[in-house]
Amino acid sequence: MINTVDFITPPVDDPYWFGQISAANSISDVYSMGGRPVTALNVVMFPSKLLDMGLLRDILCGGHDKVVEAGACLVGGHTVDDEEPKYGLCVNGVVHPDRVITNAGAKPGDALILTKPIGSGVLFNAVRSKKLSFKDLERDVLPQLAALNGPAMEAALQFDLHACTDVTGFGILGHLLEVANGCDAKVIVNFRQLPFYPYAMDMYKKGESTGSNKANRLMVNKHSLEVHVSLNQAEEELLYDPQTSGGLIIAVPGAEADELIKIIHNSGVSTAVKIGEIVDGAAGIIVEA
Repeated sequence: MINTVDFITPPVDDPYWFGQISAANSISDVYSMGGRPVTALNVVMFPSKLLDMGLLRDILCGGHDKVVEAGACLVGGHTVDDEEPKYGLCVNGVVHPDRVITNAGAKPGDALILTKPIGSGVLFNAVRSKKLSFKDLERDVLPQLAALNGPAMEAALQFDLHACTDVTGFGILGHLLEVANGCDAKVIVNFRQLPFYPYAMDMYKKGESTGSNKANRLMVNKHSLEVHVSLNQAEEELLYDPQTSGGLIIAVPGAEADELIKIIHNSGVSTAVKIGEIVDGAAGIIVEA
């Protein structure tokens, strides 16, 4: 049995999208461990005296629909009156004890596959500061953020899956550092292979950022990080951009990577791509072209 709890503040003002994205984010913790979600409980904090209760209804509808899509059951929840809305799920899932996947099992020779683009953190802030329209975000980004990681993990479990983690608040480098530390080996990241959401690079070039970039950079820089490619400031910042409902980082033997990517694409996740590999060496990250 796997039990996870996760909730977020609204990344967008639209309550139904908020509910979907938050639920997908919460359920992802079960998928990333190789599990199957079974039940979920709503975890709600809402300023009932300040906001219309219809907004809460739409948030819960979004969460409910995503839970149903995942094949799980929403069986209740807990609510607290708070100063700002927060929503998430306590998710229970099942996995065979011998098949629990962690972020610590990668091996030298493994390829690293990323299933969703990165850059959502700066885009949310850009919408709030009016540098990006919500219409553009809704059309080009939100469907991928609300997409479940289940199909990608279902494909990965058909292979010799060594390690997995989902990409969330620590940014791509922060989570890759966890993978490197977990297997005590070096992670090679091919920057030019990293997929970015539309507009994310432009928003950093326009001066937008997030409140987590600096902390994420400090966390990674405390450890071994080598950058062997010339990056401009916007490109660097994307490496530390915090994600909400990000994709999976999957570690499989290098010889299996192309076939796995093909199957993930056939499952409807067209953005999956090989972004690097695990090699012998002290735990750390090397960013290459």
